[in-house]
Amino acid sequence: MNKQITLQELGQRDYKEIWEYQEALFQGIVDAKVRNRREDANLETPNYFLLVEHPHVYTLGKSGDVSNLLITETQLEEKGAKFYKVNRGGDITYHGPGQVVGYPILDLENFFTDIHKYLRFLEEMVILTLEEYDLKAERSPGETGVWLDVGTPFARKICAMGVRASRWVTMHGFALNVNADLGYFDHMIPCGIKGKAVTSLNVELGMQKVNENDVKEKLLKHFSKLFESTFILESASVES
Repeated sequence: MNKQITLQELGQRDYKEIWEYQEALFQGIVDAKVRNRREDANLETPNYFLLVEHPHVYTLGKSGDVSNLLITETQLEEKGAKFYKVNRGGDITYHGPGQVVGYPILDLENFFTDIHKYLRFLEEMVILTLEEYDLKAERSPGETGVWLDVGTPFARKICAMGVRASRWVTMHGFALNVNADLGYFDHMIPCGIKGKAVTSLNVELGMQKVNENDVKEKLLKHFSKLFESTFILESASVES
């Protein structure tokens, strides 16, 4: 069981470019697992964790409803945003500057084979990180992600999540609003849930800008503890 995770910090990159890169890493792990099963190859399966920020983009999960995007293709272009239908779970979400986006591409057989536990661990990583900023973040029953003031009229989402898993290999992940422009959320029904607000860490702290590198360090620290794993930092060259 390989509990080492290759960490790649990719900076700001186009969503489709990184989606294709995820797919390549994902397929490499799946292929290794298939060889192990068919040929008794005993190959060690790698794990990856990509940290990235995307230009403005809306993505719709495979079970999502396109009507939850509230602007036209022309309006998307005017706002400098793109739109993609993707192969993760969940409905519609937004990515953009000021978000910390993480894509763990793991062979869960190196850790545990329970997709619900995996999602809860991702949520717990964010909850523990926000606790370090004196914010009480929570899960909302029946709604994946991380929220504040759950069960009140002021409930608001601060972190969206959506994953894909096949043969116990994961891709896609989470998007934590740190210094996000919340105006872009007005052009969709977040995760298809009407009447729920969205927030960002800088708004909650009353700050103009939160240090995103500090947030990343905290997220990785808690992820490592939860998954009993170690990170190896690696530079990456993503082919367009």
